[in-house]
Amino acid sequence: MRVLLAGGSGFLGSHLTAHLRTRGHDVTRFVRRTPTGSDEVEWQPADGVVPREAVAAADVVVNLAGSPTAGNPHSSRWARELRDSRVTTTQLLAEEIAATGGRAALVAGNGISFYGDHGDTLVTEDSESRGDALLTRVTREWQAVTSSAESAGARVCVLRTAPVMDRRSMPLKALAPLFSLGLGGRLGSGRQHMPQISLRDWVGATTHLVEHETASGPFNLCCEQTPTNAEFTQALASALHRPAFLPAPAPVLRLAAGELAPELLGSVNARPAALLASGYEFRDPDVTEVVASGLARRDP
Repeated sequence: MRVLLAGGSGFLGSHLTAHLRTRGHDVTRFVRRTPTGSDEVEWQPADGVVPREAVAAADVVVNLAGSPTAGNPHSSRWARELRDSRVTTTQLLAEEIAATGGRAALVAGNGISFYGDHGDTLVTEDSESRGDALLTRVTREWQAVTSSAESAGARVCVLRTAPVMDRRSMPLKALAPLFSLGLGGRLGSGRQHMPQISLRDWVGATTHLVEHETASGPFNLCCEQTPTNAEFTQALASALHRPAFLPAPAPVLRLAAGELAPELLGSVNARPAALLASGYEFRDPDVTEVVASGLARRDP
């Protein structure tokens, strides 16, 4: 397949690019500078510039572009960039796919925050989106702008991605050293469900959706058995052979985390129902395996 990838220089994008190429796919990455090789093509999404010929030549367009989620949660500028970098790029690519006849599939990044707080209720791709948290609002709009590609007849897969656990990337990059010092602990009550996925399953699942030509719609990219925060805390502490007895009180988290507090204290008991139904088989189905895979010093 000819795959056109936005966000290919990021952590997830670089791993996906490498994996797709090992499977024989021709991957071209969007860059915001002068291309240095035939596997790059320039675009300027802030100016609405997307090379139509590149989109027209692609079998699948993957969009992982977006500013880092980590930032100052009290900053309106951070919140605006978080939204614009995701929604604008997705809308541009969806419109270009539509303009070229809807031949290319769109695999669009998104987040598990789409659902909002559901408590203990099991959440699948058919569940509603609740609440008004920042990331929930962003993910709704992020998904909505794929509609032009879908209306043109394109196959569209929306990746409702949970936090990807890997020692080289947030949040595990920050949590592992803290827990190694014995300074880890649950967040608030710890009873909130915390979706997550290993890097190798995220890469594997996204590749599966790129290649699976009948797959379309939203997909929860999370492990099969979503743990509570307390269960994750215990799994990480056990893997690092350290105690975890310093909980972070909910009022402190709400004050410190600002707009991101719902991501720490809200509960999403997600299940990847659509992904499993499409035939994907997880390598790391539960929290113990996700944590072990995330801490391992090897690539997926």
